[in-house]
Amino acid sequence: MSDIQTVLEGHSLRKSYVSGSDTIEVLKGVDLTLARGEIIAVVGPSGVGKSTLLHLLGALDKPDSGEIYVDGVDVLSLSEDDISAFRNKRFGFVFQFHHLLPELTALENVMIPCIIAGMKPAQAEKLASEILINNVGLGGRLEHRPRELSGGEQQRVAVARALVMNPLVVLADEPSGNLDPDSSKSLHDLIWELRDRLGQSYVIVTHNLDLARRCDRVLKLFDGVVEEVKI
Repeated sequence: MSDIQTVLEGHSLRKSYVSGSDTIEVLKGVDLTLARGEIIAVVGPSGVGKSTLLHLLGALDKPDSGEIYVDGVDVLSLSEDDISAFRNKRFGFVFQFHHLLPELTALENVMIPCIIAGMKPAQAEKLASEILINNVGLGGRLEHRPRELSGGEQQRVAVARALVMNPLVVLADEPSGNLDPDSSKSLHDLIWELRDRLGQSYVIVTHNLDLARRCDRVLKLFDGVVEEVKI
């Protein structure tokens, strides 16, 4: 096992929310690890905290307690500015709804993380073009706006945007939940193809059991903790 590199670790992650006079403990001490090139699924009933866990792992939110390490870096020890920069370079995010900016072309949407990172527009355009053409098969759609793309094509743009900074980890929240069966299968195939070609690791929150079965491991979140399961 010594040749397996751990890229993401979460230790004793706890998260609660206050609702009126009640405190709802969503995560009660979650532990997980993710190896380089591994794809894991997180499953469980709606409302159990799967998206909350994903947001903590991706430094979009902070746990009440616990530790998160990404590529050996103690993420929670970073300043807010450093966390933002770290998140932009180390993580890619894909959500159920693509969240593309409607006024921008596919190319411009994919360029956004590069521009945020301070990259010059010409370099950002080059990287975005390459990933749209070479990795997600949208070379003929670079200048199309979201309304001119199918649902599957829009989600491929979202995947390209997630990958354009060559992240270490891709976090996906119901990535095919808004797609028809054929588009869903196409997106799932694309994820595995990209993993094999580019080597990123994936954490995928899903209710889709076919997708979960394809993953290297399945973690079930229930009553605030996770356990590895077979489905």
